[in-house]
Amino acid sequence: MRFAELLGNETLKAQFCAALDSGRLSHSYLLTGPAGSGKHTLARLLAAAMECEGPQPPCGVCRACRKALSGNHPDILMVDDPERKQVPVNLVRQARTELFVRPNEGRRKVLIFPRAQDLNASAQNALLKVLEEPPDYGAFLLLARSPEALLPTIRSRCVELRLSPLDRETLLDALRQRFPDRPEADWEAAAARSGGFLGQAEALLQGDALQLPQAAQFAEAYAGRDTLALVELFCSMEKWKRNQLAPVLEQLRPLLAQALQARQGCPVLSPGARAIAERRTAQELLSACETVRQALEDCWANVSVANICAWLLVQLR
Repeated sequence: MRFAELLGNETLKAQFCAALDSGRLSHSYLLTGPAGSGKHTLARLLAAAMECEGPQPPCGVCRACRKALSGNHPDILMVDDPERKQVPVNLVRQARTELFVRPNEGRRKVLIFPRAQDLNASAQNALLKVLEEPPDYGAFLLLARSPEALLPTIRSRCVELRLSPLDRETLLDALRQRFPDRPEADWEAAAARSGGFLGQAEALLQGDALQLPQAAQFAEAYAGRDTLALVELFCSMEKWKRNQLAPVLEQLRPLLAQALQARQGCPVLSPGARAIAERRTAQELLSACETVRQALEDCWANVSVANICAWLLVQLR
């Protein structure tokens, strides 16, 4: 297995295999790259490698690897509170205390910080103290979108690993395997818009598949200049609550923006956006984008939903 689960990044993987084979792993790594670049995949594989009982870590089949890769290893700790915007200092202090308890069953005690860029100043200073003098069995994996989000003193104590985008063919092959029912145009559009990062491409394809039915109805009616269908759509939403209307409007904005991009020759995912682009002018789309933006603003400014729907009908028919 080794690092096959992480696509691309061949130089980085070769360096790790060499470090593992020679027993020269660092105690702290900073994994950087945008969302969807593979930071979490690499962190899981590294943590598994640090605990692996096989001859070529991570083997993926030994008991320690299976536990690590499934997120159930008692000596691999995730330091995060997803419900908090920032990672508070008390979590770091708790993790620091736990670190000095020797491993239950593994070789290392591994602390993973999945949102290192969201560690506040106090939390970073608390982390720095243990990075300076960790126990010999301690290991740290810090994941961040950008290294600049962390204190220079923390960065200087970590080996930085910057994940790279995939080449076009590798990315397209992965999308074909993961989304076999999607047309080639969707794979191409997702690859073009993702910057070469598989996670972002997957999110684009999954997000497009989760389109609300009202957004799909709007796309068909607006593309076809079907005023009656638009009347039926907006009238059906007049008695909704604001928190029901807002998600529809939030989907209409990127739909129209994609249609405008398609008018300019850019590949887009949504068939609805492509249909709109074929039948609506760039000026109409610019106006529609502004209309939906204003409607969303009005939605949270106590304007009645009925009035918003009536105004949308007048502006978008």
